[in-house]
Amino acid sequence: MSEQINIQRENQSIIQKQRDRLNTETIMKGKGISKLLPFLGPAFIASVAYLDPGNFATNITAGSRYGYLLLWVIVFSNLMAVLIQSLSAKLGIATGKNLPEVARERFPKKVSLFLWIQSEIVIIATDLAEFIGASLGLYLLFDIPMLLAAFITAVGSFAILELQRRGVRTFEAGISAMILIVALAFAFQVILAKPDIGAVALGMVTPKFQGVDSILLAAGILGATVMPHAIYLHSSLTQNRIVGRNPREKKRIYKMELFDIVIAMAIAGAVNLAMVVIAAALFFKNGLVVEDLEVAFNQFGQLIGPSAAILFGLSLLIAGLASASVGTMAGDVVMQGFINKRINLYLRRAITTIPPLVIIWSGVDATKALVMSQVVLSFGIAFALIPLIIFTNNKKLMGDLANHSFTKVVAWIIAAIVVSLNLFLIVEMFI
Repeated sequence: MSEQINIQRENQSIIQKQRDRLNTETIMKGKGISKLLPFLGPAFIASVAYLDPGNFATNITAGSRYGYLLLWVIVFSNLMAVLIQSLSAKLGIATGKNLPEVARERFPKKVSLFLWIQSEIVIIATDLAEFIGASLGLYLLFDIPMLLAAFITAVGSFAILELQRRGVRTFEAGISAMILIVALAFAFQVILAKPDIGAVALGMVTPKFQGVDSILLAAGILGATVMPHAIYLHSSLTQNRIVGRNPREKKRIYKMELFDIVIAMAIAGAVNLAMVVIAAALFFKNGLVVEDLEVAFNQFGQLIGPSAAILFGLSLLIAGLASASVGTMAGDVVMQGFINKRINLYLRRAITTIPPLVIIWSGVDATKALVMSQVVLSFGIAFALIPLIIFTNNKKLMGDLANHSFTKVVAWIIAAIVVSLNLFLIVEMFI
């Protein structure tokens, strides 16, 4: 009986994917905004990884301790994210396969198994940050116990998965709406905070540090920005979305997909900048070092009013829920890709709620748990980023979409910077 149900679900999934695929010829004949709209969506789902609660913790800390000093790190991280996500999207478009699938085909079985295990650990750490963040948002908004908030978060995350069952387009629309709410909330908070615009502009374009601690925090910002599961997921979201029938069509699809990536990453980058700017304008200006999200929530209420605190808590809640659902989706992709196995999404969601519930029940400080989750994420970046660059450099695999010489150089420089900074973060956290 259960086997028949699984077969029915697989058939429904195949039918839904076929419905989600759009007629390439019709799309290519479109004009203006109607031509762009079919391509919008995948990058917005991937961009949720750049807005998860781990970013809240590192950005608020950076702004309160160093003012506008580290804004350039956000800008630099976002530019790197545009390139990295474009490589991931390009892999899916060129090959019709996602990054874990290509890795399974081209690496030995033991390597694929290792990559799957480490990616699952990374996704668990990601899910921990997102789950705790959403629970903390509920706790701050409604003053309910964290454990109860965690159970409510679990229910909410299952509800969002229902959007995915209704189809990729519905899921994309839901996630995009959640991102828009978070972006508008922080835009309003920036207006209320009244930052120094000149200092903001200078901080965005002036690379500098202020001691070893600022370097460590910059590494933390980077670790919270470049997320391994977003790299895996983006290639999956583009592999069958709009299928090019020849190299020329694939290049046109990729060019259109770049608009999606730039728009989504620009919004995510603006939200991250806003977090640092608000913390600098309120906390740093008043001599307050805020490294705890609950303290930040209370200070928002005291310094600029209850509306700002409510918007902060709401943003934390929505970002956590959206990120958790995307993390579950990424978990399905890595399992299917690396080891060619699948489990029901609801079962996966149920399993991944256990570690956060245990941690919350044990009474561990939520902000500290968020920071530690970023350390675990740091381990996984190299294992996603390096294979991605190797594969997209491969002319036989990618065809006309293979990386050009300049892209190859820039990609390897970025990989060296990301891996080095994350190794620095790991060493500093444990020594």
